[in-house]
Amino acid sequence: MMKRITVLIADDEAEIAELIALHLKKEGYHYVIASDGKEAIQAVQTQSIDLAILDIMMPKLDGYEVTRQIREQHQMPIIFLSAKTSDMDKISGLVRGADDYMTKPFNPMELIARVNAHLRRSLQMNQPAAAANKPIVEVGGLVIYPDQRTVRLYDETIELTPKEFDILYLLASYPKKVYSAENIFQHVWGEAYYESANTVMVHIRTLRKKLGEDIHKNKLIKTVWGVGYTFNG
Repeated sequence: MMKRITVLIADDEAEIAELIALHLKKEGYHYVIASDGKEAIQAVQTQSIDLAILDIMMPKLDGYEVTRQIREQHQMPIIFLSAKTSDMDKISGLVRGADDYMTKPFNPMELIARVNAHLRRSLQMNQPAAAANKPIVEVGGLVIYPDQRTVRLYDETIELTPKEFDILYLLASYPKKVYSAENIFQHVWGEAYYESANTVMVHIRTLRKKLGEDIHKNKLIKTVWGVGYTFNG
């Protein structure tokens, strides 16, 4: 018997939460609605949540703090759905641990498409055989352990979000191969979207910072202008 997929909807706007719930129900998903950040954390602690859709500006605890607490114990996909629309808002959301970011007003069908893609990818990554078949990657001072989904650089553990890990592992597994932003998005997110290039760019930017490219002389991820990105280890 297949496991029931449960999605957390955390939004203090009841109409939006109910609209999302309606579309999730049509897809056959179970859902839990939280009207503030504390309720969202309680849901994660007491129920088996497979994916979270979080508003950022919520009462009691905002979406950033909810994400921080979730990430302490869980690697579920997190999608921010927010009225904050600037590029810096999106970058901040992704840096703080979200896997995706959509702005309000939004297209419910696009949101469901993204939910499906993230769940598909997450379920594949959680299959023991999937990680067991992937080799450890060692390049210079970088070591990537796919079974534990951990990264060490010069003997220091680097904390990455799930999507940052997947991007790094993809690039490092095939050094010198150039991936376009669209290729990376298709591999990591499992779907192609019109905003894919910008989403990948933001993740690459935060990944570079975490890898200390502003400190170390060697740049592990190289931009091939007009083409894409390659691992330069």
